[in-house]
Amino acid sequence: MTVMNNEHMDPIVQKWVDQVRAAHADNTPLRLVGSGSKHFYGHPTEGQEMVLTEHQGVIDYEPSELVITVKGGTTIAELQELLASKGQFLPFEPPMFGPDATIAGCVASGLAGPRRAQAGGVRDFVLGVQLIDGRGRHMTFGGQVMKNVAGYDVSRLLAGSLGTLGIMTELSIKVLPKPVKELTVQLDLPQKEALHKLNTWCGQPIPISASLWHDDQLFIRLSGAPSALEVAQETIQGTPLDEDQAQALWHAVREQEHDWFQNEGAASDQPLWRLSVPSTAAPMLEDHPQLIEWGGALRWCFSDLPAETLRAQVEAAGGTATVFRQNGTDLAVFHPLDPVILGIQQRLKEKFDPAGIFNPGKIYPGEL
Repeated sequence: MTVMNNEHMDPIVQKWVDQVRAAHADNTPLRLVGSGSKHFYGHPTEGQEMVLTEHQGVIDYEPSELVITVKGGTTIAELQELLASKGQFLPFEPPMFGPDATIAGCVASGLAGPRRAQAGGVRDFVLGVQLIDGRGRHMTFGGQVMKNVAGYDVSRLLAGSLGTLGIMTELSIKVLPKPVKELTVQLDLPQKEALHKLNTWCGQPIPISASLWHDDQLFIRLSGAPSALEVAQETIQGTPLDEDQAQALWHAVREQEHDWFQNEGAASDQPLWRLSVPSTAAPMLEDHPQLIEWGGALRWCFSDLPAETLRAQVEAAGGTATVFRQNGTDLAVFHPLDPVILGIQQRLKEKFDPAGIFNPGKIYPGEL
């Protein structure tokens, strides 16, 4: 960790530092706001609004080093356009849920898209970060290479923190070359057989980069060299989708614009649950509409079951259940934490934000 001095500090960052210091001194809660694309995620939080989108721009990008350093308010769309021009991309395929979604908001939400099971999550690609903590200190953690481990774990901890630990002003993100070729195939399979097939194939040297099951249809995306895709297709079989269909499919799933999310959720007062379970978990909640990703490890479900009942079933399978979209309900969003883990999270919060001014109650009301 390095605490930065005020000399040559960006005027926008200096303004934020001053605002945070004043809020810390007065115990004034701050509601951190980005583009608003993921405002639905987590619990509502009260406080003085602090908009963080004006700090934008690429600071450093050397394609041969596979790392890009950007200001926190830089949009994902701009970032992806620049990376694509060099044949590179963000491997975790972040969902945007809006055209102005920012990279800091992406890391704060910790959400990843269809490639997550193959490539890794957001936290796996955060190399370094500059952060304003709850005292108004501007600090640097990590660096621009994986081997620079000073403060590296702190950089990763910010993924999924929902703005409760600080304001990310600058981020260094690892990127990768885009796959040489991709192919999506479709198979007709019931859920139990689809899950069995997915777990079998994922244990083999098959370049699966995404999977999707719903309504007895299984879609598999393969990424890699043409020869590898040809061999994989012979193993998996299925009907190939044309390139435009495939791109539209995975975009729709990532952004929750797919018909399943729209039709099942339209005019519904049932919350959308995000079930994180072992990929080998047997089918569950089979009477409720489901869409399954990540080889079986991510299961989306609309359900009006009592939260305690649903969470008990998911926990029995070794997983957790999050209310991703409330759809008019008022449920506890995140799966209850073990008291020991909750204590660790609370101590972490106290270290970074001792007055509790950043997004109070965003994760666990009254606790985090």
